[in-house]
Amino acid sequence: MLYKGEKTREISFPLGGIGTGCIGLAGDGRLIDWEIFNRPNKGSYNGFSHFAVKAEMDGKVIDARVMCGDFQPPYIGDLHYPNFQGFGFGVNRYSMAGLPHFKETEFNGEFPFAQINFIHERFPGSIKMTAFNPFIPLNDRDSSIPAAFFEIEITNVTQASVTYTVALSLTNPLKEGINEYKKVDDINMVHLYTNLSDDDINYGELCIATDWQDISYQEYWYRGRWFDNLEKYWRDFTSPGRLTNRTYRKENDSYLQNSSTQDTCSLVAHIPIEPGDSKKVRFIITWHFPNCYNYWSDKTCEGDSCCKKPRTWKNYYSTIFNSAIESAVYSLKNWDRLYLQTLAFKEALFSSTLPPEVIDAVSANISILKTPTCLRLEDGSFYGFEGCHCDSGCCEGSCTHVWNYAYALPFLFPKLERSMRDLDFKYNQREDGGMAFRLLLPLGSGRWNFRPCVDGQMGNIIKVYRDWKISGNTQWLKQHWNAVKKALEFAWSDSNEDKWDIDRDGVIEGRQHHTLDMELFGPNSWLTGFYLAALKAAAEIAEYFGEKDKSKEYMALFSKGKEWVDNNLFNGEYYHQLVDLKDRSVLERFDKGSTLTGDSVIEAYWDEEAQEIKYQIGEGCGIDQVVAQWHANLCGLGEIFDREKTKKALASIYKYNFKKDGMRDFFNPCRVFCLNDERGVVICEWPSHRKRPAVPVTYAQETMNGFEYQVACHMIQEGMVKEGLEIVKAIRDRYDGYKRNPWNEIECGSNYARSMASFALLLAFSGFEYDMVNGMIGFSPILIDGIKHFKSFWSLEPAWGVFELHNGRAILKVCYGSLKLKVFRLSVLKNKSAISINGRRTDEYRQEGDKIIFENWISVDENNPMEVIF
Repeated sequence: MLYKGEKTREISFPLGGIGTGCIGLAGDGRLIDWEIFNRPNKGSYNGFSHFAVKAEMDGKVIDARVMCGDFQPPYIGDLHYPNFQGFGFGVNRYSMAGLPHFKETEFNGEFPFAQINFIHERFPGSIKMTAFNPFIPLNDRDSSIPAAFFEIEITNVTQASVTYTVALSLTNPLKEGINEYKKVDDINMVHLYTNLSDDDINYGELCIATDWQDISYQEYWYRGRWFDNLEKYWRDFTSPGRLTNRTYRKENDSYLQNSSTQDTCSLVAHIPIEPGDSKKVRFIITWHFPNCYNYWSDKTCEGDSCCKKPRTWKNYYSTIFNSAIESAVYSLKNWDRLYLQTLAFKEALFSSTLPPEVIDAVSANISILKTPTCLRLEDGSFYGFEGCHCDSGCCEGSCTHVWNYAYALPFLFPKLERSMRDLDFKYNQREDGGMAFRLLLPLGSGRWNFRPCVDGQMGNIIKVYRDWKISGNTQWLKQHWNAVKKALEFAWSDSNEDKWDIDRDGVIEGRQHHTLDMELFGPNSWLTGFYLAALKAAAEIAEYFGEKDKSKEYMALFSKGKEWVDNNLFNGEYYHQLVDLKDRSVLERFDKGSTLTGDSVIEAYWDEEAQEIKYQIGEGCGIDQVVAQWHANLCGLGEIFDREKTKKALASIYKYNFKKDGMRDFFNPCRVFCLNDERGVVICEWPSHRKRPAVPVTYAQETMNGFEYQVACHMIQEGMVKEGLEIVKAIRDRYDGYKRNPWNEIECGSNYARSMASFALLLAFSGFEYDMVNGMIGFSPILIDGIKHFKSFWSLEPAWGVFELHNGRAILKVCYGSLKLKVFRLSVLKNKSAISINGRRTDEYRQEGDKIIFENWISVDENNPMEVIF
């Protein structure tokens, strides 16, 4: 999408690898949000780090500017900066706002690529920056490079030869930092490092590099006081010719020890361009901060000033690259391949014929994988916070009930998603099958001492099933099968302190912790639905492994529970919670153990004034009442609730929970994610003819993006396409670049993981189904407004590509990897079909309705697309 003017104000586009942290590219071209130090760092500048450009003719500088647009208000200063730099002292000088700059920027963001056009009538050239970090589904190694890639394209629009100079300047943020020019394998670079021991938690290094050969550099800007450094730098840069190096490495060693000032360096490319021609120059910023520690909760260390050495582990990327130099060399030497494979993904995604708000929602939120929300541990395992505070991760532990919604990772990087299951079952499961829903770091620190949660634990079972079907990796499933059975059967275990299904009737009735951070007491379709889906998944797995008695046991419980829920929890409009809010004895059964607030159960849940149980749904219409059916649709589990009742429930959510006229007249005492004329879907609503609890379920009046995407996607799956799209558009309209950052959807903090529920919109519109265990994929595309041409991205463990439907032809194209198939399903198949692989027809198949079954496994890869003519 293209952003101009004030719509660039809030943009911070993350440039970094999976688990590496990132640098934000602002809508005006500034480098902001330096989150490369193993933790979030919102609102930060790294000194005077920036790009600049000048143009020379006949030995004279015609014009010179930093590559930024106008700084947007407010101009009074930042509240969180120190005295003499913050509020009341104007725009921070680190922003470079006081230097000549471009009048306008046009920011085109199609993640993982960002492009900025820098526009000023006085500058004798056209300047375009392309920025990215490799994002190649299935290739998690190259998608985890700690780097920001920049390509500057300059077009000479004059009638004379012009020499353009592009400078990348970077401030060394390290204690006692050293800047040193080096040339490695024809790559020019400035290495920024420190003499600290490489096992020190503050150890790190950075590198700026280019493969352009005609360069000059300045290892150090002028060291002075007041404003001397920027004064001298700009004089140096705007003088004709090349930068003259300045170094302090062998003298004045005490300077940094006695000063809070950090040194800045510049690497400069000189680019002669003839009239009308264009040239491109590549720059890269890499970083290397290998030592992670649990700064957020590890009691062995109270921060950087603590005398005790914290327990540390290595970043995954530091096991691949020994230094910032190595990652810079690798990135520049492999630039073409990394760029082209990333571009292939971007084009596959953005070539989809899906509505623009859908592609916007999907692409914007996969960026979460490149933010400090995500870490990769030393062996490459994936770990996630829920989101980000300004300077720390928010809500630790790969929280299972939040990551239930995050559908991007399992399809784009299935191996990383499976690693989350590996860690959960190894470190979080109790002997009786109960599971903590937050993973503690460093690994081996013990289990989180809090009760299991229904949606997180049962969601894990559903995800195991899904990940098995995505990968076809039965050996992996076998490793976890006993743990899966223990997790499921914990529901009726005598040791289950919350008595979920103690009477084994397929209905969760006890104390139920959940993703809204408190507990429900009494049957409800929301949490029982997770249980039912888990039972159905486990039944199929048991059948696969020949455990027929287990399979029958689980299916019998599923059938019994499903029938009870459909018959007892549906009120004619939607599914509700069955609880007597006036019955204090419901709580007294559980008045032991902790609550999230630290109170006893009675203290936490009994409202003495109203004589009522607090934090319940009761007769309310909850946004997640049929979320288990959404999961089942996406994972191939079939029906969890009666389909007609499910549709009515979704229609009621649209009717009651979606605030179509905006939030201006709506009461919300909770967190405000949607306001004024913005529209959104609230967590729970009570129609006027239904009883509302005195103190309702937590977060009831909030609009949380991940929940909204879930219900919108589910509506689309069930035929409510117009309504689902209306909700998706309402969400993305809130992230318009002016009010909020399009690449930072918020919930409990920034870059919130649950928003990756938006990825499921791709599956909903394409009707994508998959079973790599049996070599099956299929498509049931939704054709909006009678559209004749349908195209959509798809991805699984072995391969990813594009599916296209046009003029009676279906084409399955692989862009990366190789896909082995035994069965292909297509909802629009009618009569006998003709099949060809790479243009060669095959008759070795039979057709059963909408299903094509091949006699032998076939291979579809980059060189061998499959075409079905019907």
